[in-house]
Amino acid sequence: MDRLDNTIRPYAWGSATAIPRLLGVEPTGEPQAEMWMGAHPGAPSRTERGTLVEVVEADPERELGAPAVAKFGPRLPFLLKILAAGAPLSLQVHPDLEQAKEGYADEERRNIPIDAPHRNYKDANHKPELICALTEFDGLCGFRDPAQAADLLDGLGVDALKPYVDLLHASPGDAALREVLTAILTADPDEMARTVTAATSACTRLGGAYAPYADIAHHYPGDPGVIAAMLLNHVRLQPGEALFLGAGIPHAYLNGLGVEIMANSDNVLRCGLTPKHVDVPELLRVVRFEPSDPGVLRPEPSPDGEEVYDTPIDEFRLSRYVLSEGSAAHDLTRATAQILLCAAGSVRAGEYELTAGQSVFVPAGEKAEVSGEGTLFRATVIV
Repeated sequence: MDRLDNTIRPYAWGSATAIPRLLGVEPTGEPQAEMWMGAHPGAPSRTERGTLVEVVEADPERELGAPAVAKFGPRLPFLLKILAAGAPLSLQVHPDLEQAKEGYADEERRNIPIDAPHRNYKDANHKPELICALTEFDGLCGFRDPAQAADLLDGLGVDALKPYVDLLHASPGDAALREVLTAILTADPDEMARTVTAATSACTRLGGAYAPYADIAHHYPGDPGVIAAMLLNHVRLQPGEALFLGAGIPHAYLNGLGVEIMANSDNVLRCGLTPKHVDVPELLRVVRFEPSDPGVLRPEPSPDGEEVYDTPIDEFRLSRYVLSEGSAAHDLTRATAQILLCAAGSVRAGEYELTAGQSVFVPAGEKAEVSGEGTLFRATVIV
């Protein structure tokens, strides 16, 4: 078992206080957006044996387990994070596995540099993800019913939005959503900026259901993503609740602290709320234009105390234990590699005492007993 020393990424949207508060340290004054736990080459966790990338590469079957290597290859298939949103993230979607393979191969054939700002596919993998709230957590997830989206836009009383309202009423659901999102993203930038300004004033005045969009517009004035965001479901998670975000589902995190786990990929296609590249044709190829319920997940308890967040993919499995002082230790030994993260209280994992924000890597088959008083998240794979 290895204690992990993890990198905190200072993205501009990050909260300056949430991660320091969790760790019990003084804020630096700079945004602290994500703490990465895993073997992603961009910011691998460090151990006394070297980076987690080096540890896994030295003996993949020993560290990950032979069944996991046979199924996913000789690398840790997931990346675990603590995410602290102080401002909205970009409105985005992720490709499915086939789309990622095709897109990556196409950009490789065209010799687009991997770090080019207009490159869409950094790798050939999909990026399903799960966010579990540690505090109250706001986000956008999946398309609203077109009639509901039309009512929301119509309620602003902005004349320039009337064509979108009419489109949402006139066409079948998926076609209406496609037409309106395409129109928003391809509109004249100056005209759209004026429309967003008028919509922002109305959102601020009306409040209530419009308040999240007024806040988005405060951070991204004039951005067409403000209007696109109103096509999506707004959801507020309570601590312990989660969202699963599969391929093609448009989403954005708005505010709050959570534990996030995802397949080990960097593939993101942006729809707005960003100064970065927006590839509209590729985006429209990947987005699933289906109205959907956000599908808030609550953990499924088991007799041994493990609470599992059930998702339809195998690259990661997230669960948690709410431990109480004096109760029997839990044996978490497993045939696949694990990362254990203390999210609250004080937890003993093997020889290590973990406080909030601290984590360990457990190689496949390694003895892993946990006890104490606190909340522990467990990340592994399904084989």
